[in-house]
Amino acid sequence: MSSKIKIVADNTIPYLKGILEPYAEIHYVDSGRFDAEEAQQAEIWIVRSIDKCTPERMAPSRVRLITTATIGYDHIDTDYCEQQGIQWYNAPGCNAESVGQYVLSSLMALAEKRGEPLREKCIGIVGVGHVGQVVERHAQALGMRILRHDPPRADQEGEAGFSPMEQLLEEADILTFHVPLTRQGNYKTYHLIDQQLLSACRKRPWLINSCRGTVHETQALLDAKQKGWISELVVDCWENEPNISPELLKVATIATPHIAGFSADGKANATRICLERIADYLGIEIAGIGQVKPHPLEQPVIDLDLLEGDRIAQAQLTTFHPLKVDRMLRTHPDHFEQMRSTYAHPREMTAYRILHATPEERVTLRGLGFQVD
Repeated sequence: MSSKIKIVADNTIPYLKGILEPYAEIHYVDSGRFDAEEAQQAEIWIVRSIDKCTPERMAPSRVRLITTATIGYDHIDTDYCEQQGIQWYNAPGCNAESVGQYVLSSLMALAEKRGEPLREKCIGIVGVGHVGQVVERHAQALGMRILRHDPPRADQEGEAGFSPMEQLLEEADILTFHVPLTRQGNYKTYHLIDQQLLSACRKRPWLINSCRGTVHETQALLDAKQKGWISELVVDCWENEPNISPELLKVATIATPHIAGFSADGKANATRICLERIADYLGIEIAGIGQVKPHPLEQPVIDLDLLEGDRIAQAQLTTFHPLKVDRMLRTHPDHFEQMRSTYAHPREMTAYRILHATPEERVTLRGLGFQVD
């Protein structure tokens, strides 16, 4: 019998296989199967959001450490873990740049569809943490007016630099949400996007939810579209995933299967964070952590002279175009989780090098994260 510690990992977590094998007996299981016998016998679990870490799945078991390759951790029963002395860790900030890329590309696609420039539009960012700050940086690079709403930060840091929600609803052309899911307390975000909030929008804004599905109320979004309270709707996160609302899918301008944080770079970051937590727990150095990085692009160069129209927008949409994923989801909405598991993770802007930019374009493109010659 092996004397190595036993680890069980979701088999869809990228860049993981081969790294832990010298140090542990590791088993890879299908997504959602962490109540399987091999999981029950493992001391360490490496999971993603579909793998529910609840007492029903963990008890009785030998699990002492859970690492999740995600920012969110609402799939982990943290109260139970703390009662049982089970350590758990998420990967905060691992895919912030990826979600920022998703939001930026979605805005570029909407601007192209409507024939409207993003410059000088007012964007209201709800939640200015890891992701919200990336969105803010992109908006600054594009010359947008920015309103920041983050009650926890405003309470801790002071109200300077933050705006009340009422101001966002009055002035924002775009509303984008980047909050954690909290169901209770002063900073509750469950169904934050409800009938009351949407009916108060004054400029028929574009609305983006790429944080958590239950941050919005599905019927409220349907009503908002039907009554014209919002003009464009981008939905990456859904209530009742993977059983998403067909009515909401129909009215959304851009609809994707919860992949905003799924860049190759973000996935590598998350796997690396999980491995670092395991190394700390075991008190060892894991030599292969440095090997956890995305594969190089086959075509990392974007020549602006070969692009038509808005060259900055077309460069951005070269890195990730949400309408390609949108078409897949509309064609096979019943394949929601399969699309997530087999998704071709894009590289972020830092992996691309831009040629033939004008001096003004260079400033903007560097602000968006591109390498610019």
